Amino acid sequence: MSVTSQTVDAVTTITINRPDARNAVDPEAARQLFKAFQSFEADSASSVAVLTGADGYFCAGFDLKAAGAGTADGWFQEVAIPDDWTDPITQPIPGPMGPSRLMLSKPVIAAIEGHAVAGGMELAAWCDMRVMAETAVTGVFCRRWGVPLIDGGTVRLPRILGQGRANDLILTGRPVDASEAQQMGFADRISVEGQALAMAQSLARDLTRFPQACMRADHLSARPAPSDLAAGLRREWVSASAFVKEGREGAARFAAGKGRSGDFSEI
Repeated sequence: MSVTSQTVDAVTTITINRPDARNAVDPEAARQLFKAFQSFEADSASSVAVLTGADGYFCAGFDLKAAGAGTADGWFQEVAIPDDWTDPITQPIPGPMGPSRLMLSKPVIAAIEGHAVAGGMELAAWCDMRVMAETAVTGVFCRRWGVPLIDGGTVRLPRILGQGRANDLILTGRPVDASEAQQMGFADRISVEGQALAMAQSLARDLTRFPQACMRADHLSARPAPSDLAAGLRREWVSASAFVKEGREGAARFAAGKGRSGDFSEI
């Protein structure tokens, strides 16, 4: 399985399990992530979710090998936003990375080790809180390849970071370490290396102690109105056409070995 899910003491831990690809998400993994979070939302025995990645990586974004080879074309057609989509709560639809268009009633905490970059940063931004290991790195690394942010990054990053800081990251694509991520407001907690999941699960258990109806009501009110989120995601999806113009070529360069591990030379 590309995604695993386990519930203990009302906390569901959902793990991206493609470590050979640094947990990059391909279409099958995206489908599994979407279904896993729908199952979490429907499970009355689970109150908080933790999203993490296997073997020391959070997520390296969408699988550019699949994108560059054209094998993900059908998936991108499948996740095109319908004309009548206006509500991410009552009309749940998948995004390219899986759950990025869902608006859940329960909180989700990201446990980040290694890289949370490109679409992986968008998944982390989709979560409600983020725990980063002190050695973790985030950033809009897809800037190097002409691959646009189409999983809510342009909608959520300005809200989390403020417009100026979001502009910096979106325009430059530069790497951001955990310390700076915390200063910006992206990382809510910093752990020692290897302990992000344990800290996130401990935080999740703390949240399960509260009266849940009140907590969820406040959490919903603190987020954008569902119709506003849908409008922002619909506006962002227009950028998907940029992938056809620039992103496929960039993904092919990545698949050929360019720009690995955040290298911005020869891109």
